[in-house]
Amino acid sequence: MVMTAPVGTLPAEVAIKVEEIHRADIVVGIPSYNNRNTIKHVVRAVQYGLAKYFPRQKAVLVNSDGGSTDGTRQIVDETGVYTDMDTILIRHSVMPAQKVVTPYHGIPGKGSAFHTIFQIAVDLRAKACIVVDSDLRSITPEWVELLAGPILLKGYDFTAPWYSRHKYDGTITNSIIYPATRALYGIRIRQPIGGDFGFSGNLAKHYLSRDIWDSDIARYGIDIWMTTKAICEGYKICQAFLGAKIHDAKDPARSLGPMFQQVIGTMFLLMSRYEGHWKDVMASRPTALYGFRSEFYPEDVKVDLHAMVEGFRSGYRQEREFLKRCLPAERIAEIDAISSLPDDRLDYPDKSWVRTVWDFAVAYRRLKDNNDGVDRLMLAMVPLYLGRTASFVRETYDMPTYEAEEIIERLCDVFEAEKPYLLERWFSEGKEA
Repeated sequence: MVMTAPVGTLPAEVAIKVEEIHRADIVVGIPSYNNRNTIKHVVRAVQYGLAKYFPRQKAVLVNSDGGSTDGTRQIVDETGVYTDMDTILIRHSVMPAQKVVTPYHGIPGKGSAFHTIFQIAVDLRAKACIVVDSDLRSITPEWVELLAGPILLKGYDFTAPWYSRHKYDGTITNSIIYPATRALYGIRIRQPIGGDFGFSGNLAKHYLSRDIWDSDIARYGIDIWMTTKAICEGYKICQAFLGAKIHDAKDPARSLGPMFQQVIGTMFLLMSRYEGHWKDVMASRPTALYGFRSEFYPEDVKVDLHAMVEGFRSGYRQEREFLKRCLPAERIAEIDAISSLPDDRLDYPDKSWVRTVWDFAVAYRRLKDNNDGVDRLMLAMVPLYLGRTASFVRETYDMPTYEAEEIIERLCDVFEAEKPYLLERWFSEGKEA
């Protein structure tokens, strides 16, 4: 039997190294899992950014790895720090950032990797902690300043990313998470699950103290949990414009895995926890924006429209009887009509989609103490999401990304306009008798 350390415990050799480092101003965390093709570029960009923008701050780079078998950790450990910047370092007396490379403990997932990063940041009493994804190909040294600058220079607690992304990159964000979060909490955070964030030391400590690290939140649900907590618990929030996000984007028809269930389920769970915060919010406002917003042109993301449509039709047929017990009859009738449309006219209208999402939120609340029921509900939502995504792809296929963004903003307006529908259902039908 292999024994693993419990969540919250650093490996002995890592704890000793952290104790030797003693203090840090900035901790930069890079969660990873089999990212040998991109990790070197990410590490070098971070190191350059720390040297260029925070040369007098004591910095620590933490690679929190989920058990890579492709040499990812070795690449991080061996990547030369500033190998072609020696003269700059000497001239300005810049101390290279120290590195901590460690496997994380706990359930497999991004959240457990973040837990290790937060633990080290709190132990080092860091003023700022930032995290960046390990599959980034578009990260530049400027990202370090854009994520950490609002924390260290402007007194913010939470920096959310704002990227230029291809119209088919981040379809869960575009069709559900962004518009629903905006409508619920009244704050327009364009990438609530973007993956690259900045936190004050106080906020990192707050996250670390919460009892969620043995749940699905500690998997893919971590980003929406962090964003929602920052909003609802009164932390000072801004967004930083980072330019284009180019990473290992995935076709939504083929690469959902458990991500959909964990992210959407976490959002629905938080709706119950923060009901008192969102029930009276009826409009949204923008946040402060750090950095200079300009046009970037991200790489194309290829999607398989036929596979999405087939996934919608076959999945809905399979789940229809179950969904009849979860959704109002009028919604089933609408989805029946949508699923019967020919491929070249498939259209899932905004209002129908928004009410579908709110109906699932109410059903989740009703089932939230029934783990099997919640799991089945989230699985049953996937084909409907594929249908809505296919409808969006059809509508925007010939549009440039900036025009497709207007379609997403239109959807956000409908989410806000349909909030009274959510409130009526939430308070009249959301609880079991």
